[in-house]
Amino acid sequence: MGKRRWITAFLASALLWNSCAGHVSAFTDGIGSAKISFAAAMPTASGTQVAKNEYAVIDYSNTADGYIMVDYTASTSKRLKVQVTGPKTTYTYDLPAGVWTTFPLSDGNGGYKVTVFENVEGSKYATMLSGSFQVTLSSELAPFLRPNQYVDYANAPSSVAKAAELIGGEKDILKKIVKVYDFVTGNITYDTNKAATVRSGYLPVLDSVLASKKGICFDYAALMTGMLRSQGIPCRLVVGYAGTAYHAWISVWTEEAGWLNDVIYFDGTTWHRMDPTFASASGGSADIMKYIGDGSNYTVKYLY
Repeated sequence: MGKRRWITAFLASALLWNSCAGHVSAFTDGIGSAKISFAAAMPTASGTQVAKNEYAVIDYSNTADGYIMVDYTASTSKRLKVQVTGPKTTYTYDLPAGVWTTFPLSDGNGGYKVTVFENVEGSKYATMLSGSFQVTLSSELAPFLRPNQYVDYANAPSSVAKAAELIGGEKDILKKIVKVYDFVTGNITYDTNKAATVRSGYLPVLDSVLASKKGICFDYAALMTGMLRSQGIPCRLVVGYAGTAYHAWISVWTEEAGWLNDVIYFDGTTWHRMDPTFASASGGSADIMKYIGDGSNYTVKYLY
């Protein structure tokens, strides 16, 4: 790939974020908002606003913070699903029974409907509970700072500790991102066997990916997203198409430039897209890096 030359003028007046040194360090949540602790970023089912019946509970007490939580309380061995329908997009998730699970409000402000389903037979599902509510986020960044089912850094102490170690006392936002990006792309290898055998409903376990040092695109993107979020850096896990292949990558936010959806670093000639899977697997191949940097090859479908 060659030596990277960082273009400081691109973010000349970027906000200097305080690096987290542990689970109670502070970071800025949103534009001009108060600082909150790492612990405060952890989702909670507050119980102040809920939809519930004898089967399940939907807790929408903290929609301003960009998430809802669902718990299927009835005993069942059947497959469960949750649909989160926002102003623009419907997201469908698997739901484990008997535990609170966090889902992001990725569509931003507006009206939402959350529905819990239980499998009847085959592909048929019955509605067990639904609830509707309006969302006004405290910040557009709120859904992309906290852990959720796809980016569960709340249960990934090793990944969080590694992110804190990598960033250390660094103050420059892009350099923080690069430290995590370089670690993930340099230490995680693409697992072709897993890619060939992975089943629908697979969810990355961040600390397992970190320990095994291998994974599929979903693992790369989730690990990097969780590590960056744990350090107070807003990050979106993006799922969509790279060409014709279903794929996952990330985008990050800086106060100066907003969302960096298409480009993240400059190698002396070209800015490249933040796609940790292709960057790692390519070994810096010029053709692959050109592909990564070409936004026309990527189509966004979902944000987590």
